[in-house]
Amino acid sequence: MQNLGITEREIAGLLPPLRARGDTAASAGELAELFARATWTGIAEPGDRAAGLLVTALGAHRALAALIERWPVERLLAEVDPAERAGRGALGRELNDALERWRPRLNSAAAVRALQGAVRLGCRLAVPGDAEWPTGVDDLGVHAPLALWWRGQPEAMAAMRRSFALVGARAATGYGEHITMEASAGLVDRGFAIVSGAAYGIDGTAHRAALASNGVTVAFLAGGLDRFYPSGHDALLHSIAATGAVISELPCGASPTRWRFLQRNRLIATASQATVVLEAGHRSGSLNTAGHAAAAGRPLGAVPGPVTSPASAGCHRLLRDYDARCVTNAAEMAELLEPDAAGPELSSAASPAAAGRSRVQATPEQLRVLDALSTRSARGVGDIAVRSGMAPNSVIATLGVLELEGRAREDERGWLRRQPG
Repeated sequence: MQNLGITEREIAGLLPPLRARGDTAASAGELAELFARATWTGIAEPGDRAAGLLVTALGAHRALAALIERWPVERLLAEVDPAERAGRGALGRELNDALERWRPRLNSAAAVRALQGAVRLGCRLAVPGDAEWPTGVDDLGVHAPLALWWRGQPEAMAAMRRSFALVGARAATGYGEHITMEASAGLVDRGFAIVSGAAYGIDGTAHRAALASNGVTVAFLAGGLDRFYPSGHDALLHSIAATGAVISELPCGASPTRWRFLQRNRLIATASQATVVLEAGHRSGSLNTAGHAAAAGRPLGAVPGPVTSPASAGCHRLLRDYDARCVTNAAEMAELLEPDAAGPELSSAASPAAAGRSRVQATPEQLRVLDALSTRSARGVGDIAVRSGMAPNSVIATLGVLELEGRAREDERGWLRRQPG
């Protein structure tokens, strides 16, 4: 098997420090599988279905070898779908497009840098089956993370088995922050861990209130753990790591982008047992988290606000159209997971039908290409393909649409993102 030209001795020196209990007794095969999962986090974008299919069918190490050895699509099809149950034409196109996305990211130096950076920072690597693995994310199926990088306490990772996701607007009002502080502290007092995304506004308030109540809180990030984001929450995130955990499915060196924030939301929704939206505008990104929670069959709650407040329009939308439960305090939120205490009529979760309706509408390909573009530095199609994790032909097609819509432009040096307005 191939490991991007990295020797077994190098792998054996890098991986044990990344494990919660060390892997000094791990076999060469086990270390190779761990190395491959770590490497895949830098090759495939979060939630990549094709990567999930391939790793599920072959194992991470064989899947990486298949990529390095340039297996033909026909061979991959035989491994992924030996009984030919899926539509071979569509699946073949999906795998072919995936290979074009992944191959530009095959870089042994980048893989080693990510591992060395993680060791230097004291990060750990969790994979399915570990005691630290948040088993709720397995509900994502082939869209589940292949591995998770984390900094913090092993006990905090396990605490997610009894936790609430508290999410909401970045531009929070005093009302929203007050409700969030009361809810976070009240849920901590009831023995729940608090999961959120460390953003400004509601997320940061939920984390701070949990810390102030001596509770456990976990933050999921959309970029590598070597650079906490947002930078204004650097001290907060260090405090979270000291008693809780900070987690990402991206390796050190990976930048947060809007696409990765949306994908990060699926982890917040599934790693916890219930989600509550405390304050959100009509198009808030927290509605995306709510959609993932509903799709996974998790209980979903929303806090009402003043009917005249645009900051609560998203919560009212969830309550009116998307089967969210109206909750106003920590006791009512706890009933989402402990319905027996309040009667059977409060036990139902959000319906799967609500999941599709509650997601924020967006074109993923356009979002990824826009993330890869700069307003100042022109970039070629190949560079954009590497940055976005998309195949070059898909990049070209998406750029054409963005140019027609006035969101991208091409000059003699390459492509740039147009400034709005």
